[in-house]
Amino acid sequence: MNKSKVAIVTGGGRGIGAATAQLFASKGYSVCINYKSNAEAADALAEQITASGGKCMTVQADVSSEADVVRMFATVDKEFGPVSILVNNAGILKKQSRLDEMTADRINSILINNVTSYFLCCREAVKRMSTRYGGVGGVIVNVSSGASRSGSPNEYIDYAASKGAVDTLTKGLSLEVAAEGIRVNCVRPGLIHTDMHADGGEPERVERLKSIIPLQRGGEPEEVAEAIYWLASEKSSFSTGNYLDLAGGL
Repeated sequence: MNKSKVAIVTGGGRGIGAATAQLFASKGYSVCINYKSNAEAADALAEQITASGGKCMTVQADVSSEADVVRMFATVDKEFGPVSILVNNAGILKKQSRLDEMTADRINSILINNVTSYFLCCREAVKRMSTRYGGVGGVIVNVSSGASRSGSPNEYIDYAASKGAVDTLTKGLSLEVAAEGIRVNCVRPGLIHTDMHADGGEPERVERLKSIIPLQRGGEPEEVAEAIYWLASEKSSFSTGNYLDLAGGL
């Protein structure tokens, strides 16, 4: 494991990403908070972390863009050194819709933002972590979704399918780099209280559906962050290619 403890959290300015960035910073990691467009939220989080004695930086990058991803990792190399933990969290959601109402533009936008971005960030992380390239190992945690199992019918099966791809990426990459000092695992959050539901057109979606959750409530971003941290830590040192479902039993 890289002793310099450098973590990159994509989509780190809000929700699960923000909670994860805060937690890693509190554990002594130098954290890169990646954001696409909301500089205000990312900067406010960075100020909060710094005020608490943590070390972080913000990097604007559209992680679906190859050039932006390469630039982001190079920036982290220069400021903090090579990454030891990558948390692939950035993703988008479109308005609730049936498949027969979806356009190719919408589908392609979901796939490039939620799948291509993970591939690109994983590629750059592997180039730095892998013993094949002179690295000292590391951990990748991909944030998928309970939607990959449910399929999200009548709401967003495009998003669900993108998360199914993330699950498969996790399994394949974990086996590809297992002998090179890299562990790759995945968390699959269920109904979590984040702003993302507003992106889908229903801010109160968790409240509407909480009665179908066996634990009878939605989850909090901090609960997902704790699971991500565990998977990134040495406490889960014998886990790779695995999925941790955080859905209250759903």
